[in-house]
Amino acid sequence: MTRAKLLLTTALSLALMAGGVNSAQAIDSPKDAREAKAKPVIRGGIVFKAYCVVCHGEIGNGVARATKLYGSEKLAIRPLGMHEYEKIVRLGGAGVGRSPYMPPWQEELSEEQISDVLTYLGVVGDQLRRGEVVFKTNCILCHGIKGNGQGRASVLYDPRPSDLTRSDKNDEYKKMIITLGGEAMGRSAVMPPWGLQISEQEIEDVVAYVKTLQAPAEGGK
Repeated sequence: MTRAKLLLTTALSLALMAGGVNSAQAIDSPKDAREAKAKPVIRGGIVFKAYCVVCHGEIGNGVARATKLYGSEKLAIRPLGMHEYEKIVRLGGAGVGRSPYMPPWQEELSEEQISDVLTYLGVVGDQLRRGEVVFKTNCILCHGIKGNGQGRASVLYDPRPSDLTRSDKNDEYKKMIITLGGEAMGRSAVMPPWGLQISEQEIEDVVAYVKTLQAPAEGGK
């Protein structure tokens, strides 16, 4: 166990004891958190962001930093069968008689990374699935896998992280608090300004995904 994980585990244990929180409450377990982030589509989203976004863009339409060099029509991900996608990822564009600008990735990515990014290519055009990737890689530690405020670190904070399943805030407010952080919006200073770390597109995507977690309206936070 790394020092950081050991410190987090110790802090969580102390907070649980000090706050009188027991196992009957629905705090996410380490196993659940690992499983939520270990899905191939989630891992694939991370690979895509690290290696593919610069050319193909965040939604696969070719609108990206490299657009000025090559043109979005050459960089857009076109509908193909998974076998064709795999050949292009492994061998590069030139290797399959397509664009020479697409490099071969089989020497740089592991077999797991290739498999995962191929899974993500199947959902890159789906805003809700992209938003799920953003949420599960950045938000579940505090807000919980289900968005109910029961993340593993939630017991460390007072006030506790918001239960997003019962939020009555509109999309614009959510975008602002994600971008600027809680303190800038008169809320908890523990909520960081994510606009410094994730893109506007990712913020729009995660707001769309959070709406799918909401419970039937009974008032909000």
